[in-house]
Amino acid sequence: MTSEPEESVRLQGYGEMTLRSAIATVMLLAPRERAEAAIFRVRDGVRLASSEIAELASEWGISPAAEIRSPRLVPDPHWSDIVRGMVREAPLPSLMVAFLLGVLVTRR
Repeated sequence: MTSEPEESVRLQGYGEMTLRSAIATVMLLAPRERAEAAIFRVRDGVRLASSEIAELASEWGISPAAEIRSPRLVPDPHWSDIVRGMVREAPLPSLMVAFLLGVLVTRR
């Protein structure tokens, strides 16, 4: 079945859009989420196969963004590690000011 770039489709979880926009959106997802993505044609309700999505993406020059990580996969930041990293990079005078400011705040 032929596919037009401006054909109206429904990307599960994102809504209705053109086929080109849906494929570009799918290619921006993390590989695991990309495999679970579903695109349905509006005219007949048929789901596009993942092989057809990949074929159309390569035909239209849309490359997958494999380096981008999904926010769900990124671990929660540990504040102690963040503060420790900031302290390592901070110059000594600013650390002294921060310490004195902390002392003043805790005394009040």
